[in-house]
Amino acid sequence: MALTSPVTSSQETSPQAERQDAKAGSQVVSTEVVLKRLQVLSRNGPLFALSFLAFWVAWARPGLQFLVCLCLYDGFLTMVDLNHSALLADLAVSASDRTRLNFHCSVFSALGSFSVFLSYSFWDKEDFFSFRLFCVVLAAFSMLGFILVSRLLQRRFENEARLRQEEALLLKELSVGHAPFTQQEKPVTIREYLRQLSKHRNFMWFVSMNLVQVFHCHFNNNFFPLFLEHLLSDSISASTGSILLGISYIAPHLNNLYFLTLCQRYGVYEVIRWLFMLKLGLSVAMLLAGADHIYLLCIFIASNRVFTEGTCKLLKLVISDLVDEDFVLNRRQQAASALLFGMVALVTKPGQTLAPLIGTWLLCVYTGYDIFERAPVKDSLVAVPAVAPGPGTPPLRLGCFYMLVFVPITCALLQLASWSRFTLHGRKLQGIKTQRQGAQHGHLIDVKAI
Repeated sequence: MALTSPVTSSQETSPQAERQDAKAGSQVVSTEVVLKRLQVLSRNGPLFALSFLAFWVAWARPGLQFLVCLCLYDGFLTMVDLNHSALLADLAVSASDRTRLNFHCSVFSALGSFSVFLSYSFWDKEDFFSFRLFCVVLAAFSMLGFILVSRLLQRRFENEARLRQEEALLLKELSVGHAPFTQQEKPVTIREYLRQLSKHRNFMWFVSMNLVQVFHCHFNNNFFPLFLEHLLSDSISASTGSILLGISYIAPHLNNLYFLTLCQRYGVYEVIRWLFMLKLGLSVAMLLAGADHIYLLCIFIASNRVFTEGTCKLLKLVISDLVDEDFVLNRRQQAASALLFGMVALVTKPGQTLAPLIGTWLLCVYTGYDIFERAPVKDSLVAVPAVAPGPGTPPLRLGCFYMLVFVPITCALLQLASWSRFTLHGRKLQGIKTQRQGAQHGHLIDVKAI
């Protein structure tokens, strides 16, 4: 499919080259690697659903149950998320194919997020029976979905693998004595792999940017209810706040569909840069407008969360491109997709931990408000009476407002600085994809899953 895009686009190529790229990108996948990913998903997916259900059914002391369930949930979530994300890099190489896969993924993610609205109709803090029954049905549906879909995909790729093996045997018979020599890849130790990543400049700049992005995403997740309570509670009802909270989980998936169409025209790099600039511009505009404009505040809180989560979903496309560059730079025989996705998650994990800690500390230092003690701190840097400029703007509300605008401003400036040093886009990205396709098509059958 020909794509009309400017010279700065990450898909810049002629229509004929794009058609060849899409055709080759659909053939580069190693069926053995995909089958291994699907087997992992078929085993760990149902266990992930059971670990979710274990939270809501009493089977041990509360403290022990919470600790065990949290470890199980996080472990199975990591296995499912890593293998599901790695499939994006394993199933296709061309940017158009990956964008199309991400588009369909966003559609079904949005459909799955509607369970958030259903949960409100069953929630009753006085009686958990209805909500527990809802969780049982949801977990059973998820388990059935994991099993059926993974088995259907396994059957499809097993048939495809059988056809490719027959074709490879035929090619081997036709090229007896003329088969290219392929050197067996040496096993890579973890120390050597880390050394390779340390020399991968685009990887280093990407994880620097992504660390800030993970911090901002989890900052919004942790403090979104607090912002609703202290900035909008006087103007909106509790039911409206619950609806806004539910929409904030669905809107990023729907908005991502539009972002992906922009990626096809202008490239992922440009779209992410525009989102960073939009984040900075909206935050500065909200700071200048002040905390008394309720409607602007509602729009800003919603857009801040939607655009931030939307950026996180686009970053999987960038990691897939980094998998291609790692394959070419280190001359691998099989792309280390899951390993690279795992390293990105590992390096950016501190952002998830630091977000609630730094946010709570800033709120306590500025206003003296402790979310755990619910009492002012005596040694607060800002005295409570001195902060309030008027009766309509109490110190806690003003502190929440400053956190709401200054955190996105700081994150956007840091991300724009890191993203400007990222060079895997445009002609360089197209060259990397061409080299990966040429390298993998040069082998007869040489599959080694890392």
